[in-house]
Amino acid sequence: MKVRFGVIGTGAIGADHARRISKVLTGADVVAVTDVNRESAESLVHNLDLQAKVYGDGHKLIAAGDVDAVLVTSWGPTHEEFVLAAIEAGKYVFCEKPLATTAAGCRRIVDAEILHGKRLVQVGFMRPYDAGYRMLKKAISENEIGEPLMVHCAHRNPEVPDSYETPMAIQDTLVHELDVLRWLLDDDYVSAQVIFPRTTKYTHSKLADPQIVLLETTKGVRIDVEVFVNCKYGYDIQCSVVGEEGVANLPEPMSITTRKNAQRFEGILTDWKKRFIDAYDVELQDFIEGVKVRELTGPTAWDGLAASVASDACVKSQESGEIIKIEMPPRPSFYR
Repeated sequence: MKVRFGVIGTGAIGADHARRISKVLTGADVVAVTDVNRESAESLVHNLDLQAKVYGDGHKLIAAGDVDAVLVTSWGPTHEEFVLAAIEAGKYVFCEKPLATTAAGCRRIVDAEILHGKRLVQVGFMRPYDAGYRMLKKAISENEIGEPLMVHCAHRNPEVPDSYETPMAIQDTLVHELDVLRWLLDDDYVSAQVIFPRTTKYTHSKLADPQIVLLETTKGVRIDVEVFVNCKYGYDIQCSVVGEEGVANLPEPMSITTRKNAQRFEGILTDWKKRFIDAYDVELQDFIEGVKVRELTGPTAWDGLAASVASDACVKSQESGEIIKIEMPPRPSFYR
């Protein structure tokens, strides 16, 4: 049996996932696509040589009888609408982040899935599938460094477009740390504060850059995350967990060391898609296998809600400068 995918949204990540499903992974085909720009959807079908129908809108695609699973990679504010429609149709759905643009929207998805009575939703948080983060998780889980006390992180991009504004540093960038750190520590957040150091000359009037996010967890772990999206030198993800008996660091991406012109150096990636390309492959293959056996194991709608609740608190702190309390509702037994 092959899982037949319908893809909603054929922009950068949608096109890349469609390529991945049709050309790299096993057990799945792309049979339907749609995009607000129909030419984009048609170009994807042509460029990937897909035997796929182009639909006029996402709802018609979801209702199609030959679509087993839906991939939502459209504009963020449309995610909630399409995920809810997929749940109503009883179809599995892989939704890129954000699951919804508000915590209330994520809650509506959680409630709909619980009412359906079976997990149908997986959120596109890929970092738990990254080999480096899995090694870090193993070190923590097996108590190699003792109980975690502090975590130091950095999320750096070489540059962002002028349309990228201050809240997006949380909603589009930090959201990955908000998810993966919960997973690493098996913990939830209780407070957040965002502070602004000196601003880089490479930003613009609507973006405060860099930012430092301070988080506290239920167990008392203190976390600091530097978000610097105009760092110029490359795409650089750092994570260091300080335990009672040692320190565990996220491995650097594999690269060669070059000696030339009296210098020794290693290259640094500039494209986020290349940094996590293997993790994207693994997460979508995991989703495909989950659909086949009708049991998903990847990041849940509840994880999407938890990230959104923490994200909302961070944005509030951006605006006020204050420490904002994070109150997560009790986790339903459905997600335990």
